[in-house]
Amino acid sequence: MPEGRPALVDIHQDEVLTGEAVALDVQPTGFFMRALGVIIDMLLGMVMLVLFALGAGWLVSSGALDGNVVPILTIVMLVLVMVVIPTVVETVSHGRSLGRLAVGARIVRTDGGAAGFRHAFIRALTGVFELWFTLGAVAALVGAFTPRSQRLGDLLAGTYSERTRTPRLPDPGLGIPPALAEWAAVADVARLPEPLSRRLAQFARSATSMEPTARARAAASLAREAAGYVSPVPAADPETFLIGVVALRRERELRALRLETARVDALTAPVSAPPRGFPER
Repeated sequence: MPEGRPALVDIHQDEVLTGEAVALDVQPTGFFMRALGVIIDMLLGMVMLVLFALGAGWLVSSGALDGNVVPILTIVMLVLVMVVIPTVVETVSHGRSLGRLAVGARIVRTDGGAAGFRHAFIRALTGVFELWFTLGAVAALVGAFTPRSQRLGDLLAGTYSERTRTPRLPDPGLGIPPALAEWAAVADVARLPEPLSRRLAQFARSATSMEPTARARAAASLAREAAGYVSPVPAADPETFLIGVVALRRERELRALRLETARVDALTAPVSAPPRGFPER
């Protein structure tokens, strides 16, 4: 490859390319689970509309409400149920709703970040047509032919539905790899930036469940970032190097935490009774 020319990598449909050019293996919500979540949310909206209709009818029949006001209140209620409430709920809950909580999903940006008000508003506004006016037919048709079961609102807002209810990963019990035992005795690992430290820990936990190509690319990218904080850099493959860095930092931080706890316990320990022969003051 000519020097100075950026490398090109293939990103699969189930991978997210982060701002640090790291490909993450993600799990979009399946088509039928998305449909179930939408149906639950729409049924809740219909229940609210039915309750409003019954309440308005009772108020009109009892004379407490002028019948001429009912059409205006109906329009306001439709806007609340179809646009305002979904936008507010999705914004406040960071992409969740009652239907998505039931199926274990949430709405995120296509780069994996949290969706905001703009994304929720675009999705809700588009949902008036594709969900309510067509009873979900347009959303089902578009979702059936998109890789991540994205509906029209997702395509316009730049979002998709991500699975949040995944099986718990077993504790990997990471330790210093045997090939890096001598290196660990003399290695100097500086304090890593918090975002990089989180990404290293996440990779070390989930590496075994990642697709091999994405796993290799993520390891190489993270190893290049972490190498600037390690001296000397061992002659090992990127994944072994990352596991060694994570394990070494964990051991040293745990040792420092234990020393700090011991100091605090020593300072807060009760004073022992004076020896016999000396009166207490």
